[in-house]
Amino acid sequence: MEQKKKKSEAFAWIRAIGIAILVVIIVRTFIYGNYIVDGPSMQPALKSGDRLIVNKIDYKFSQPERFDIVIFHATRKDDYVKRVIGLPGDKIMYANDQLYINDKPVKEVFLKQYKNQLLSGQMTWDFKLKGLTGKTRVPKGELWVMGDNRQNSADSRVFGFVRQSEVVGKVALRYWPLKSFGIVR
Repeated sequence: MEQKKKKSEAFAWIRAIGIAILVVIIVRTFIYGNYIVDGPSMQPALKSGDRLIVNKIDYKFSQPERFDIVIFHATRKDDYVKRVIGLPGDKIMYANDQLYINDKPVKEVFLKQYKNQLLSGQMTWDFKLKGLTGKTRVPKGELWVMGDNRQNSADSRVFGFVRQSEVVGKVALRYWPLKSFGIVR
């Protein structure tokens, strides 16, 4: 009788551990993932080596919003982290370090600290969407993304639009380094 009870208890533990592993796999695959920032393109918001939690499910039910920080498949092997600047239908232009969306100036408060550190010159060189891509507006189903470190970022100015289907998810949280733990904006 006691041996049967031990077998039953052992099976219950194995089943509980198996279910826990399955839940972790499902959560990591479909809901949340992690990402390690590689390179300076998102400074000062994110630094190389920062470890992030990425919300993979949010964009299954909603669309990216302007200034969201996203992870996307840049190549078959590489994922990039950038900030969404242009949404489908937007007309994008930079002039004298000022972002214009649909011909209206838009503040980028997340760049204020970086702009204050500039000794001279512009943080973002002037461009018009048409001059870089041949299109006047961000196409349907695509995004215009840029790194916060505008002088040192390979972004849509270099590789063009990003298909929304390539977006892995929205950066939700920085968990490393611990001194910078918190929600990423």
